[in-house]
Amino acid sequence: MNPEIALSPNAIDVQASQPSTRVSLSRVGVTGVEKVISLGEDGHYHAELECYVDLAPDQAGVHMSRFEENVSEAIEEVVVSQSMRAEQLAARIAELVRVKQKGLRAEVSITARYAEKMPAPVSGIENQEIYTLLGTAVASEEITRTVTGVQAQGMTACPCAQEMVADLARGRLSERGYNDDQVEEIISTVPIATHNQRGIGTLWIGCTQASSTDLDARDMLRLVESSMSSEIYELMKRPDEMSVVVKAHSNPRFVEDCVREMIRQVVETYPNLSETAFVMARQENLETIHRHNVVAERFGLVSDMRREIAGENPSRRHLTMKEWLELPAE
Repeated sequence: MNPEIALSPNAIDVQASQPSTRVSLSRVGVTGVEKVISLGEDGHYHAELECYVDLAPDQAGVHMSRFEENVSEAIEEVVVSQSMRAEQLAARIAELVRVKQKGLRAEVSITARYAEKMPAPVSGIENQEIYTLLGTAVASEEITRTVTGVQAQGMTACPCAQEMVADLARGRLSERGYNDDQVEEIISTVPIATHNQRGIGTLWIGCTQASSTDLDARDMLRLVESSMSSEIYELMKRPDEMSVVVKAHSNPRFVEDCVREMIRQVVETYPNLSETAFVMARQENLETIHRHNVVAERFGLVSDMRREIAGENPSRRHLTMKEWLELPAE
């Protein structure tokens, strides 16, 4: 350091001084923090982070540079297993931020882009598909809660338009002399046209630190993809394209169907999830025949979802992710 610009040992810590208005702040922090992170043996990923901490009413500001120090320290410190666990890194950063900033609560979110090699369905040609890993953590003095998330794209085919096209086909076939049995055999054999669109599915599962359930991002990604009408691929030969289109039109789903299918698979795939675990499924379809997009969501405790699937009455209120992250220790 140049001694001519070194700080005096008597320099005032402005951030620690009294603010002009004595009011606590819910969140202060940094966004758009870009890092390359390593998760286990799966490689390095470009990630964007957001870090926040609460601020006491008698402190003018946080030490912004400490956020960067905490992020760098946690990236070097955290050793993640072969499972991709962005939320573990988020948890450690949140704990460091809370302690170093002397806060009551700290929150960290990580969004990382992840590449996986996937074969096309017929030709087997190799694709590099890009997925999104999500990790959020809230740390307090008594507990750290984390939410694991993934996001994947797929294709959906509209059941409503398909049924209208099928009904039109039935009428035209009848006009040409086919009897009812023949018409239904043709309809059930030949793929029926409908409009289709690219869909974006997102799944979050939240557990406390005491949870023993292993959440692997790859398993969650396959779950999200399979909730739609068909997977999609960046590179395909013509037989692959035909396979994807036929699969999607044989498995038409509304945006609502995709969310319900995600929830069903979570309940079946993770029977050991604690009753107080949090689940959120979201599907957004990028419409092709409308100028708008469509969205469906379900969030809440997995216990409520299990009861509904079993035929019990639905809960009157669904717990949000923000509310779940703020719950006290069990």
